[in-house]
Amino acid sequence: MTQLRVALVGSGSMGLNHARTIAAGPDTELAFVVDPSEENGLPVAQEYGARWVSGLDQIGDVDAAVIAASTEHHYDLALPIIKARLPLLIEKPVCPSLAQSDEVVTASREAGTVLMCGLLERFNPAVVVAMKMMEQPLYIRAERHSPYAARIRTGVAWDLLVHDVDLVVRAFGGDHPERAEMQVGHFHPDSVTGAEDVVEASLRFASGGIASVSASRLGQRKVRSMVIQEIDRLIEVDLLRRGVTSYRHSSVAGDPGRDGFRQMTEMEVPEVIGAEPLASQLAHFVGLVRGEHDPDLERDSILPAHRVVDQVLATRG
Repeated sequence: MTQLRVALVGSGSMGLNHARTIAAGPDTELAFVVDPSEENGLPVAQEYGARWVSGLDQIGDVDAAVIAASTEHHYDLALPIIKARLPLLIEKPVCPSLAQSDEVVTASREAGTVLMCGLLERFNPAVVVAMKMMEQPLYIRAERHSPYAARIRTGVAWDLLVHDVDLVVRAFGGDHPERAEMQVGHFHPDSVTGAEDVVEASLRFASGGIASVSASRLGQRKVRSMVIQEIDRLIEVDLLRRGVTSYRHSSVAGDPGRDGFRQMTEMEVPEVIGAEPLASQLAHFVGLVRGEHDPDLERDSILPAHRVVDQVLATRG
């Protein structure tokens, strides 16, 4: 089957990862690297045998586009690509506001084009395994902490929190939470005015399930963890090391003639096998473009997490 010719928009930190993945993909060819900076874009294009151009109007014949530019530029980049009826994979968040994100999703729906958001943790093999193991989650605790990165202009709600909110919403069946509360902290002197450095969010769903989601860019080490509690089981997910551990605790009657009970915790460590999440995400995007997956379902799955982040930000304490 013919490879998809892909235009990559943005050659920064995340763009470099996308360039590598697109160039190495069995079903994709990196055709263009779009970046207004020749200093940034040209070396990436040359490394992978692509052509560097400074703007969208210079893109030649391509089958799809990937936007990996800074979030503040997504809106102005996405709409022309959709208008050109190109399938689009856009890094999360779609835009730095719910209103703009909604407009981009609506434009894609009206144009009938493929739109996918880079909510990468959906393709983390450990997350995939944990989601399959879950039966009836009652409480989920997720933490996403990182060292400070001055290049990120948005706050941690749109940069980090959105990933785990997306996983939590999916774990609770895609329902929008009935209630959302948040505490925020603005601490770092280099942060853009109004951009939060720490977020602690609490969500309650109609099913009765609750979630606590924590995001910080003041950490001195990377933390990517999720704990899912059910009535008689706890599932612990290490998203960095891509590991899953299941725990069941039980009390067993003591031996005859002896008082008390004996307690026991059973541990299960399932084997986690899977490709690099970015490669799996790209493969899913290719499947969408080729009609192997439902583009309407994919498009409809984008905004729930964006709506929750917007709601959470509106309740900041």
